[in-house]
Amino acid sequence: MADNKVEQYLIDLMFNYQQVDPNLWLVDDEEHSLQGAAIILAEPLVIIRVEVMDAPKDNRLELFTKLLELNTDVIYGGYALENGKIILIGTLEYDNMDYNDFRAMLDAFSLALTQHYPILSKYREKAPSKLGVPSVGGGA
Repeated sequence: MADNKVEQYLIDLMFNYQQVDPNLWLVDDEEHSLQGAAIILAEPLVIIRVEVMDAPKDNRLELFTKLLELNTDVIYGGYALENGKIILIGTLEYDNMDYNDFRAMLDAFSLALTQHYPILSKYREKAPSKLGVPSVGGGA
C-alpha cells in the first residue's frame, strides 16, 4: 500500500515512475506519452510539471504568442516560462484530489505534449553541428 494518494494513483494508473524523494516522483512513461514529468507534493498542493524545451533566443515573441494560443487547448494547467525554459505546469489541491482529477491532469499533459510537439519543435534551437555533420534533434 502506498503512503499517499499520489503514489497510489501512479500505481493504479500503471505508470512507470521513480520516487526520488518522499514528496517527489518522476514519471518516465513512453507508453503513456508522458516522459520527464515531475510530480511534487507540496501540501496543500500537488504540482505536476514537465520541462518542454529551452526558450530560444530567436522568434521569442512568435513562440510566446503561440504558447498563449496553445494554452486554450490545455484543460488542466498551462505553458509557462521558468528560468529560460518552457514548462507545462498544473496544480491540484491534495486534500480534494481524487483519482479522476489526477488521471485527467496526466492525460491532459500527455495529449498536449503529443499534439503540440510538432508545433513547438519548430522553435527549438539547433545544436551546432560537429565536423560539418548536421546535428540530430533531441526529444522534448
